[in-house]
Amino acid sequence: DFSKDDVAFINEVGEVIMPKTDTPGAKAANVGLTIAIIVSDCYTAAEEKVFKQGLTVIKDAAKSKFQKDFSLLNQQQQTEILTKLDVEAKEYNRIYGPQLEEKSVLPHYFSMLKQLVLFALFTSEVGATKVLRYVPIPGYYDGDLDYKKGDKAWAK
Repeated sequence: DFSKDDVAFINEVGEVIMPKTDTPGAKAANVGLTIAIIVSDCYTAAEEKVFKQGLTVIKDAAKSKFQKDFSLLNQQQQTEILTKLDVEAKEYNRIYGPQLEEKSVLPHYFSMLKQLVLFALFTSEVGATKVLRYVPIPGYYDGDLDYKKGDKAWAK
């Protein structure tokens, strides 16, 4: 199970991955709570263990590099830590890609975290109605809808 501190920490990390801009970020959608539920209820025990160990790695990286808790770091420092982990995760996925497909190797914790942040944000009410364009009662199908550069994607 995840504690309130775990949920808050996941929200902090999620906000670096999907920050508030002109639209709400990960914290506004409380992605930490959704992620905690998904990992606890849907992941295997081994996947959950890897995910939780990954959270500890992020915390330890902040303390080791900057001698502070992750939440006390400035945005640049937080981004630096997560960018390094993202590069590490991409290399892991490149090396173990086929085994990941066959489920003979567990996913990298940072890949899981990023995917869950995106999923939790865009499936939340905040994400679907404030980040994406949302029509509660859709009309007809228009396969030739005008698109202007910078338009938001549509929620379904």
